[in-house]
Amino acid sequence: MIDVRPSQQMRDLGVVQHGAGILTEPARAFDLPAERDEAERITDELFAAMERIGQVHPFAKGMGIAAPQIGIARAAAVVQPPGDAPAIILLNPKITTRSGKVDEHYEGCLSFFDVRGLVPRPLKITVETTALAGETVTTVYERGLARLIHHEVDHLDGLLYTARMRTGVAPIPVEEYRQTGQAWAYDGTARPEA
Repeated sequence: MIDVRPSQQMRDLGVVQHGAGILTEPARAFDLPAERDEAERITDELFAAMERIGQVHPFAKGMGIAAPQIGIARAAAVVQPPGDAPAIILLNPKITTRSGKVDEHYEGCLSFFDVRGLVPRPLKITVETTALAGETVTTVYERGLARLIHHEVDHLDGLLYTARMRTGVAPIPVEEYRQTGQAWAYDGTARPEA
């Protein structure tokens, strides 16, 4: 049996891979409620992609996918928190506040799944999204969920997590990553943002 690299596996599941221009361009916002049908269609496609991916790879820390990762340059993403919590739909998300306290954890990305990177992120963020009916919804996310949401919002801004890594820190091969299948641990080791 041929061992398929994780990135090839994701490509085979329809995930756009690192190097594609769509991953480095800001996604176009929805005009809601006028584009409600389009937003719902893209959200459905994101859930279908998440379902395909979840069948071949477990995500103990939760997972997310942004529309550019399935080749659609629109401001939509879906995040599945760890456990049985309901999925979070992000339409036109904008981070409006970030806590001064950050921590670093390894993150993976479906668009370059062969490596994991140590990424500093705020422990708490406030996010504004647009509901399908057009109203603005504001939500506060903390810790692991803040990390997942921030990662997806970055995708919609054309940023990969490597842009957030500290200078001189490089991603490590997935074979060296030892925390697969474990939730992120939070033990009060947060530090002020540098």
